[in-house]
Amino acid sequence: MKILSLILLTVSLAGSCAAVPLPAGLESRITNGDLAVVGQFPYQAGLNISFGNTSTWCGGTLISHRWIVTAAHCTDGAESVTVYLGAINIQDENEPGQRRFEVAKSGMIVHTNWTASTVANDISLIRLPILVRFTDSIRSAGLPRRVNGSYPTYEYQKAYASGWGRDSDSSDVVSPTLRFVKMPILPHTLCKMYWSGAVSENMICMSTTSGKSTCQGDSGGPLVVMEGNDTPTLIGSTSFGTNMGCEVGFPAVFTRITSYLEWIRDHVKV
Repeated sequence: MKILSLILLTVSLAGSCAAVPLPAGLESRITNGDLAVVGQFPYQAGLNISFGNTSTWCGGTLISHRWIVTAAHCTDGAESVTVYLGAINIQDENEPGQRRFEVAKSGMIVHTNWTASTVANDISLIRLPILVRFTDSIRSAGLPRRVNGSYPTYEYQKAYASGWGRDSDSSDVVSPTLRFVKMPILPHTLCKMYWSGAVSENMICMSTTSGKSTCQGDSGGPLVVMEGNDTPTLIGSTSFGTNMGCEVGFPAVFTRITSYLEWIRDHVKV
């Protein structure tokens, strides 16, 4: 797996994960986030990704009974992945409502134009081996819909980022329990000022004031807004952040889902 020095987005969701076999230096958790409760983020997937002799932890989003959206930098070169659904505590194999699925390399689709050097098209799909039954703790997030003929920019809307990534810059392990932050989406022009041209129109940024952010281990995880009757809509997939740390207040960057809806629908019946 090509881990970029740029990709240090530690989703402000959860602390550390000792029971899952992960490399000793992996940092993956939501920093300064709150603990999630059962059923709060039923679309959240945890991904223990194998690269043969090593493994890494990422997040993902369930978008149908069979498909998960995650980051290309998580699955590029992967041999297999264990998918966790309905989980709060990833150390507890007997947690009520939690299910795990083994997916082979053939079940992962990395975007053809994924470019590690620029983090462009940082999106991939995972196909579950069976249709998963929806429950109170396992349910899909919706995809964005047009409003008056165009997709919203979501600027200034509050969005949820969640995951098991590092919960502080001092941590060196993923969190065993799911965490989340609720922060506003930044105007694209403002985010580009921070990132000096590294952010394209196919990316969306979240404010990380007060040190509330995604972090290592949150990669590929959901950025969601609640629409209508508290219906979760997936607007981003955790992509990268600054290597200065997850608590410094630098905007976190996500793959903008509205830019990839056609690509997703080419592979998925949603």
